[in-house]
Amino acid sequence: MSANDGRKSTEYSHKQALNRMRDIQDEIERIGGKESLNGEDETHWVELVREFEELDGHRKNLERASDIARVRAALDSPHGAVERGTSVNPDDGYDLDPILNPDSVEDCRFRNPWDLSEVRTFSRSKPEVAAEFRARAISAIEKMGAASDSVREAGTSIIESWDDGDSRIARLCLATSSPEYLRAWSKCASGRGHMISTEEQRALERAMSLTDAQGGYLVPFQLDPTVIISADGSRNQIRQVARQVIATGDLWNGVSSGAVSWSWDAEATEVSDDAPTFAQPSIPVHKAAGFIPISIEALEDEANVTAEVARLLAFGRDVLEAEAFTTGSGAGQPTGIVTALTGTPSVVTSTTTDVFAAADIYKLDAALPARYRASSAWLGNRSIYNLVRQFDTQGGAQMWERIGADVPPQLLGRPALEAEDMAGSVTATAENYLLVYGDFNNYVIADRVGMQIEFIPHLVGTNRRPTGQRGWYAYYRVGADTVNDGGLRMLNVT
Repeated sequence: MSANDGRKSTEYSHKQALNRMRDIQDEIERIGGKESLNGEDETHWVELVREFEELDGHRKNLERASDIARVRAALDSPHGAVERGTSVNPDDGYDLDPILNPDSVEDCRFRNPWDLSEVRTFSRSKPEVAAEFRARAISAIEKMGAASDSVREAGTSIIESWDDGDSRIARLCLATSSPEYLRAWSKCASGRGHMISTEEQRALERAMSLTDAQGGYLVPFQLDPTVIISADGSRNQIRQVARQVIATGDLWNGVSSGAVSWSWDAEATEVSDDAPTFAQPSIPVHKAAGFIPISIEALEDEANVTAEVARLLAFGRDVLEAEAFTTGSGAGQPTGIVTALTGTPSVVTSTTTDVFAAADIYKLDAALPARYRASSAWLGNRSIYNLVRQFDTQGGAQMWERIGADVPPQLLGRPALEAEDMAGSVTATAENYLLVYGDFNNYVIADRVGMQIEFIPHLVGTNRRPTGQRGWYAYYRVGADTVNDGGLRMLNVT
């Protein structure tokens, strides 16, 4: 069957047989529409007709078998006959009647959302195929194991908000969230790769076909730190307020514009050109890597080592990014918000050289345009906030608001966020960037879903002998930068 995927007709389920027969019909009609057929077309026509007849016979056999089972069930059941349209075996792959069982239509459609052999691509447009992949991915998220409700919600949001026209994220989700892939990855991550089954091996191969990397395994979608951080929240407060996007390539491209220039136009006169000037900011994503060593004894004793590895990866990533999002150089790593604003008109100098005073807080607030203040926040080191509290005998009461023990502190009525990598003191011989203030939606963090991990079976010491430890080498990609410096201000105590 040159036009098929190599399977025999008897290997198809009822639904798969019908889908394949429809594809054959489309192909026959395409060939039949030609004015003349060459030898290859004639051969292909004969093969398609023969395959269609075999599939049609297989379909009829499946339906007869279903009828026989229904009759037997009716005779054996004390409750009488089973209505046509119901399935004797809910796992036999036979469609439920959408009229008699309206609530089961979606469940039947994607009973196994990871079975991509049921996806028809011939004679369908690219958006139609992409839409089915996204629908299957969302169904897979609902069914995938080892996931909490918050993880499912975050995964669904990522698919709906950031999947592209090629459905790359949806395909990644389908390839790495299936039960077979989760089992295979768990075995490989714990040094038991030789125990994977044929189905698990196919799941691994399908997932690895989506990445250019060689040797590493994609972390299961439900254990990906990007999904976990989105679901459980980040300890890094910059990430909590920054705009977060999902990148599907090496570069995230956005669109920004200045304010629209409105004008007053007289009656029956040509409207003035008030179009904004569009720019296209781009943020490159950079590779970050981590390593987790573990003793052979701990690996054997840990009941759920894969979930623990995922938790450690997410925590380590959050710690690494906290510094990068603050002072990252932008060379081989994200551009930190301090780095991005340094040397721009967004820098506000202190009133007095080498002195940090209350007046500087008000000066920074006044420098931010009013349109950004409604969504603004402060970012600084806790030591700087403690200095603010000491500006007067009331502990900074002239500007510091403490509403309640369970309410985050506010400075001049705006949230005060902490970043321990910001400057914590004033040094007389250096520039001191103490506070950032503004709308942090103008600082964009671009995450790329798809962390990869490699299992190192033995670590060796200085003498090249095993130490009794194993390890995981993980790597992922992320980028960050400002896309509108005008929406942020930074205090420099010179």
